[in-house]
This record gives sequence, C-alpha cells and structure tokens, in this order.
Amino acid sequence: MIKAMRTAASGMIAQQMNVDNIANNLANVNTTGFKKSNVEFQDVLYQNYRRAGTASAIGTEVPTGLAIGYGTRASATTRQFTPGNLQATGNPLDLAINGDGFFQIQHPDGTTAYTRDGSFHISGDGRIVNSDGYFLDPNISVPQDATAVSVGADGTVEVLTVGQTDPTQVGQIELARFVNPAGLEAIGRNLLIPTRASGDPTIDIPTQSGLGPIDQGYLEMSNVKVVDEMVNMIVAQRSYEMNSKAIQTADDMAGIANNLKR
Repeated sequence: MIKAMRTAASGMIAQQMNVDNIANNLANVNTTGFKKSNVEFQDVLYQNYRRAGTASAIGTEVPTGLAIGYGTRASATTRQFTPGNLQATGNPLDLAINGDGFFQIQHPDGTTAYTRDGSFHISGDGRIVNSDGYFLDPNISVPQDATAVSVGADGTVEVLTVGQTDPTQVGQIELARFVNPAGLEAIGRNLLIPTRASGDPTIDIPTQSGLGPIDQGYLEMSNVKVVDEMVNMIVAQRSYEMNSKAIQTADDMAGIANNLKR
C-alpha cells in the first residue's frame, strides 16, 4: 500500500510541475518573441520480482518478467522554437526575424545574450538598445539629426539626415543561430544564453547561412496557443485527480487490512 501511495504521489508531483509550466506559457501569451516549453516525463526504477528469461521450475524459460514501477518524474522542459505570428506595428525599430536566428544583445557584464524580441529603441547617445537599455550587438549608432531609419531584409541599417536626399548606411545587424536552440538557457528579460548543449553560435548577416530575413515594422508574437494550453491543463488536472484517487484507494485498502480480525 505504501508503495502505491508513493508511486501515485510521484505522479501528482510531476503533474504539478506540468501545470506550473503551462501557467508560465499562458502568462507569456503576449510576450514578444516568447517560445513555449513542454515538460517531458520519464518512468523511474522498477522492482523486478522475476526477470524475463529466467528458468522456471519445469526447466523452461519464462517469456515475460514481473516488475512493478515506482512512478514518474519530470526529466526536461523542451522549448519549442516554432515561429510566432508577425504583428505589424509601424515602428521602424520594431524588427522581426522571419525564419531562423536570434538578435545578439550585449549583456551588462560584457557577455552576449540572444533573443527573438526585436522591440528596439534609441538611447540618449543614439545607440540602438532593447527595452532594458542593453545594446544591440554589433553596436549601431543613429545620428542625432536622423529623420528616418530603414532596416533592410539583410540587416543593413540606413538613415536619412537633415538636408540629405540619399540614405547613409550606419550599421549592419548580424544574427546568430544554434545547432540545438532547445539547449539555450532562459535567464528572463526575453534573453537566452548558450550552454554546452546548445553549441557555439553561427553568426552571419540575415538571409545568409540559413538565417531568416528581417521584417521592419513588425514584431514576432508568442507562439503560445491558448486553446492548446487549456487542453493540456485539463489533461494535467485529470491526471492529478486520478493519482490522488489512487492514493485514496491505497489508503482505503490499508484501512481494510488494519481492521481485519481473527
């Protein structure tokens, strides 16, 4: 009975983690560039009462074994990098990657972080920054007298200044891609950092090396689908209820055994 309770409890713990993850997905349904994640599960150790292929009393081998598992556990959260819908904003510094790739952001400690959030702004000294004031890498400065900013599909940044009729190139946006983007570690603020599992980044200009083009005046929205997450939540809730019912059943059986009389 105790084994059944602990096994069912492992299922409840796993589904609680599943619901926590679903809640995070739903909380970020309007977060620019957010990528949803799914929880993966594994079964755990088994108690083998009889292994398959062991000799029987009559000199033959049993074709199947007898083993009881000890439940489940959450093994990983896998981030899904399917594209989100592009939303037109009309803001010239709102940029969306229409395909593979990440913007490079210079973190305050000097390291590089990566993001799909292309909501950029101009700082007081004219440099392009994200909403937290972190610099776009490579750094691009916009002149104070610029009247218009244009970003091409290949990441070329051009500006028109007062008194000029032809645009002037002021920088080139570069993107990064990873062989295993699911191995990137999320650190909040729409930023990801590389790990050994993600591999080293491949850096090039948009439209090259498998990188997507940049769409100016658009933002990539979250790829969370509310209906799918609500269905997943219902399934997780029902699984949680069934595991709690298994604990109650095991407790009732233990009560019956304890109340046996000679």
